[in-house]
Amino acid sequence: MRRAVPDGLHFFARGALIAALVVVQASARTSGELESGQAFDERQSRGPGDVKEGYERADYRTRSRSLLERRGVKMDLIRLLEDPPLGLPPVPVPADNPPTRAKIELGRKLFFDRRLSINDTLSCAACHIPEQGFTNNELRTPVGVEGRSVLRNSPTLYNVAYQEHLFLDGREVSLENQVWQPITAHNEMAAPAIGYVIRKIGRMRDYDGMFEEAFDGRGPDIVTIGQALASYQRTLLAADSPFDRWYFGGRPDAVGEPVKRGFALFSGKAQCIVCHRVEADHALFVDHRFHNTGLGYEASARGKGPETTRVQLAPGVFTEIPRAAVDEVTRQRLPNDLGLYRVTESPGDRWKFRTQTLRNIALTAPYMHDGALDTLREAIDFYDRGGVPNELLSPLIRPLGLTEREKRDLEALLRALTGSNVPDIVADAFAAPIGDLSAEDPNWANENTLGY
Repeated sequence: MRRAVPDGLHFFARGALIAALVVVQASARTSGELESGQAFDERQSRGPGDVKEGYERADYRTRSRSLLERRGVKMDLIRLLEDPPLGLPPVPVPADNPPTRAKIELGRKLFFDRRLSINDTLSCAACHIPEQGFTNNELRTPVGVEGRSVLRNSPTLYNVAYQEHLFLDGREVSLENQVWQPITAHNEMAAPAIGYVIRKIGRMRDYDGMFEEAFDGRGPDIVTIGQALASYQRTLLAADSPFDRWYFGGRPDAVGEPVKRGFALFSGKAQCIVCHRVEADHALFVDHRFHNTGLGYEASARGKGPETTRVQLAPGVFTEIPRAAVDEVTRQRLPNDLGLYRVTESPGDRWKFRTQTLRNIALTAPYMHDGALDTLREAIDFYDRGGVPNELLSPLIRPLGLTEREKRDLEALLRALTGSNVPDIVADAFAAPIGDLSAEDPNWANENTLGY
């Protein structure tokens, strides 16, 4: 017989599921000057807006940042496409969607518009948060409309223009097509159909003329909405890191000796470079392939998991509660994630996931397809152990035998891969308009409905 769970425990568990596993990022420089010459508080360019570190102490004082007081600085994003930062190659652009300022501006507006979701609450930026590396540092896997659970970690959108396969299982190959899946996924933005979104945007007055200007008189439709969003995402190019200035820029003083030793390990003993490629004149740190590291297998083999689970009741306050209580609160059972197998249905592709870029990795915790590893050191230790053995483990994954200093040097290298222009991109995102519901927008509570 299933044991009853007290109401109070349900309350705490629900909050814990949303607030669990917060990853606090280190602060950037306290202030700085953007490429535009304008001042910008660079502490805003990384980490959660509500830093809860030390919350469990009696003398805790909030350091939360006010969204209303936040000020951005708009930049001319098309220049990044025309001249990518040091370390990146020319950007591949489809012939039928050449970039223009009007398309990028429109795509930027759509990206931050919460009205694209079924209940006007969730935008693309809700899971791909600019100041958190265009991913989500605070949750292993993001939360969709009405608290619905999402299976995988939010991948960063920095340098997504170079990805040959999109989604961690590679099921899409075009940014233009990819954008529709999160918009219509029931556990993400939950729009019921593509036509519903097209009609909704067409009735929002603040979009009047924007599509026609960007697409030679053509209004919002399945093609133009996808092309606009893709055009903005292609501009999110972040490089010119300390590593780039040393390795590609020929500046020996750009990094310290630990970074140089770390790269020797990266390309030698640790063999990270086999999957995270570095070319003669640029580095995407991906091989555009799929690999089984064992994490997906481990989750599948674990079945129902332990009887109890550790949850966070408040920042810094944890407890163990029955797994059944968590399942009861979520009211859904997430399936085993078989990765590439879901696309190919080839048995050998079970638990394979796309190689993720290492660029800007210090900004994009937690790591792996399911956000299972909270820190860079945990990720290094995981690969040093040789992943999780299973019959389909990639032959490239093996125990490395790294020393403590070697692990520190590898971490130093990874931290040296943060692009110098990240504050500029985040400042531009902060300057974007937020699409919040108004009395003029189509909604069941307004007279201006979608005609249902």
